[in-house]
Parts: sequence; C-alpha cells; structure tokens
Amino acid sequence: MIRQIAEEWIPFNRFLGLRSISVAHGRVELEIPWRPELIGDPMKGAMHGGVISMLADTAGGMAIWSALPNMASRLSTIDLRIDYLRPGKQEALRAEATTVRVGKTVGVADVRLFQASDPQATVATGKGVYAIRLARGGESWSGRGPEGAAKGTEGTARGSEGPASGADVPEGDLSGG
Repeated sequence: MIRQIAEEWIPFNRFLGLRSISVAHGRVELEIPWRPELIGDPMKGAMHGGVISMLADTAGGMAIWSALPNMASRLSTIDLRIDYLRPGKQEALRAEATTVRVGKTVGVADVRLFQASDPQATVATGKGVYAIRLARGGESWSGRGPEGAAKGTEGTARGSEGPASGADVPEGDLSGG
C-alpha cells in the first residue's frame, strides 16, 4: 500500500512520475524519471536543485513512515538539509533513504541521491527531520484513494502531511495528500 500512496495518491509525486524502487521497514528507494522540464541550469543542462531536494524529502519521510506501527500516522517535515555534491545528469534520479531514529514524535532519516548509471557517484546527500503524529485507534487508509487525496481545501492543514508530501490535507483526514 505504501507504494500506491507514494506513486498515485500524492498529486505532486504523480505529476513528477515518482516510482518506488524498493520499500522495506525503515528503508526506501525512490526514483524520478528524467524529463527536460527538470533542467535547472540550461547552460550545463543540470537538474534543478528543487527536484533533488523534493526527492530527498519524500524519500526521508517515506522511510520514517514505513517504520511506524500504523500507516494512518502522519508526518510533516521539520527540517531538511541537502548537500549538493555534483550536478544531476539528464537521466532518472534515485534516492535511498534509511531511518536514523524513529521516536514517538520525531523521526530522522539519512538520504543519498544518485543516478542508476553510476550509483557510486553521489549527486547529493540529505538529512530530514520529521514530526510524527501517531494515528489514533480506528484511523486507517481503508477506502481512501487518489480522488479523496486531491479533494477539498477547506479547513486544511498546510505542510508535509501524510507520507512526506507538500499537498494540503483536510483536518482529520488521513488521506495523506
């Protein structure tokens, strides 16, 4: 279910074509396919730093979220640090994220970004810190989908609610969008 949420239910992720390569407890690998609209430096043809940081944030949040006892729990980004080490090439970008610590209210993840053609050449590294709101009894993702995640903005909570996305989520709604 975490793959479906990451790829389909979060509109921004869907727009960028995010794919889950692997998901395990406390570890995820995600990928954004290359397309020309992702160029941030037209002189070098390098990928935009915002795409790199978005993927790091999403991967870090998903790693934390995958380690929580209830998938209806919610996350929001507290802090994100990105160190850009080399320009992103015009090809798919991958992020591998692992949890450092998952507590009751805060989780920390390390992220390494690279391209599949040269996995040893790190494009960027990141560290994400996420606020955790553990789900209460009875809250679940059951019956929710991409349609519910994109509906309504009245009474919304801003921030990276759900599994590390930047979309608005109606208060009390755990659609993760």
